[in-house]
Amino acid sequence: MPLGERHGGDKSESRYCGVETDFDDDMPNLLSYNVHGGFDFVLATLMDPTYRPSLVDKDTSRSSALPFAGSDLVLSPSQWSSHVVGKISSWIDLDSEDETLRQDSEITLKQEIAWASHLSLQACILPTPKGSSCANYARCLNQILQNLGGMQLWLRIPMVKPEDGIEAGNPEYMGEGDVDSWELWNSFRLLCEHHSQLSVALDILSSLPSASSVARWFGEPVRAAIINTNSFLTNAKGYPCLSKRHQGLITAFFDHSVQVVISGRSVHKVPVGTSESNANNNQTEVGGWRHPLKAYLDYVAFLYQKMDPLPEQERFELGYRDYLQSPLQPLMDNLEAQTYEIFEKDTVKYSQYQRAVAKALVDRVPDEDASRVTTVLMVVGAGRGPLVRASLQAAEETERKLKVYAVEKNPNAVVTLHSLVKLEGWEQTVTIISSDMRDWDAPEKADILVSELLGSFGDNELSPECLDGAQRFLKEDGISIPSSYTSFIHPVTACKLYNDIKSHKDLVHFETAYVVKLHRVARLANTQPVFTFTHPEHSDNASNQRYKKLQFDIPEDTGATLIHGFAGYFDATLYKDVHLGIEPSTATPNMFSWFPIFFPLRAPVYVKPGSPLEVHFWRCCGSTKVWYEWSVTSPSASPLHNTNGRSYWVGL
Repeated sequence: MPLGERHGGDKSESRYCGVETDFDDDMPNLLSYNVHGGFDFVLATLMDPTYRPSLVDKDTSRSSALPFAGSDLVLSPSQWSSHVVGKISSWIDLDSEDETLRQDSEITLKQEIAWASHLSLQACILPTPKGSSCANYARCLNQILQNLGGMQLWLRIPMVKPEDGIEAGNPEYMGEGDVDSWELWNSFRLLCEHHSQLSVALDILSSLPSASSVARWFGEPVRAAIINTNSFLTNAKGYPCLSKRHQGLITAFFDHSVQVVISGRSVHKVPVGTSESNANNNQTEVGGWRHPLKAYLDYVAFLYQKMDPLPEQERFELGYRDYLQSPLQPLMDNLEAQTYEIFEKDTVKYSQYQRAVAKALVDRVPDEDASRVTTVLMVVGAGRGPLVRASLQAAEETERKLKVYAVEKNPNAVVTLHSLVKLEGWEQTVTIISSDMRDWDAPEKADILVSELLGSFGDNELSPECLDGAQRFLKEDGISIPSSYTSFIHPVTACKLYNDIKSHKDLVHFETAYVVKLHRVARLANTQPVFTFTHPEHSDNASNQRYKKLQFDIPEDTGATLIHGFAGYFDATLYKDVHLGIEPSTATPNMFSWFPIFFPLRAPVYVKPGSPLEVHFWRCCGSTKVWYEWSVTSPSASPLHNTNGRSYWVGL
């Protein structure tokens, strides 16, 4: 049964908890025992662990069955697919120097995965590579992956790093010196070409690496977290519990759709017939019987149920997590009604604009002149009118007189604007101009110029070009809202995004910047500013072309990392101390108009611990388009991306 229900509608796979079991050729009994004990699925060994192909009599091999745990008929197809994750024999060692063992391992691996596919299992867990080299293991697995069907393969990796030492009591571990287990995973997945059906099952041990080292895994395709009973502490009442750091890790895994699996034998003497969550779990203790690992399951369920409910904004954004979207082309294309509708619901954004306009009005017109001076305010890119409304509300709030020009190039939005003005009775205050702001000749100059032309990267929807064109009808001492904006980037591990882009099998998608609600990513360093634009721009030789070289120092205790690209953000100063933005350290709370932008790398860049990462970004301007180019030059050089805007550009 699921761990519980979270208020807020979490329907992810992390609701289901599994248990690792020993080989049992009575699969129905094994499944019934554990499912009635409260677990949702079993991690079950598929093949008798004593089987070795080289020991089978070749004369009888054709007439005898392989020693699997029962036939496919002992469970229904839905039971196999919903309640069983196959466990590949842990003895196999495909990189052994023993030729017989290596050949036995290769034959058995293929036999077991073929059997798991026949059973329609959703996933199989692969044993941890035995040594630091895993080339032959990866080669065999990559061959299998080419024709696998829909099944996922989870490579079992212990979460350890050299400074943590090798932990005893983990027989699955590689056993050859101090190895950062992330390095082992990285070697394996690079050999398997980032295959999308190859994932990770992490063994969570009693001591954890540093926080920044652990954070790397959130950009990787982790499907399961296996917690051995030895990793649990004991609370004052004698029940199993986890350290604060372990609790935080498991809670974060829940939020990333990672399933928890309990492994090992009970090492806590829980008082018989009692349970800290007994009231909610009577159905699993019928007749006084209780699964020996029930106390551990109860604790995991407790962690799941005490998670904060997803905020409304997060629930709204669930469907957009790690979904790549092409950025808007607001100059080339007219937005649709549905797009306007989404942006207009962002009340936080418009309340910030209203604050900025109110401050500008008060600064522009002293209280003693408020009744006789009318401020001319132009909304350029008025859309369906939310900025017009925010500006008029600011005027009402500050008791200032206002004359508004609403300039909009989309003729469809202009229809809505006329309807709004009539409905609200703004005819004496608001003049609607159906024109591109760059072409319009204003009858008078504005005191305040208001726009919402910002993209996820600040300038990526051509706010600088548009406002340069509109600046000619702003008074010399006029105010632009926003007055400035800056873009920011930092390097990320984002295996899912990389695989989604790779699936298109072309260059264009690797040279396109995407708007994406980042979720399964590891943010590896603090953001750094890239390009800044200020309005109004009074310099005579100002150019909107930009170039920036940045160096990121990833914390040394993180360990080695793989960079799949760069996440981009912006922060804008609307007016004085009123700001708006999505840069993580200063982000405006509860605002959903912008997701981050993602600049991918054609080939992921491996960064050793302590090595600086050097990246170059260009903003290039042509007569008909604006585009970005980017490249990494250290620790190794990547190709220049998007040369001459050949793959991605924003049309003027």
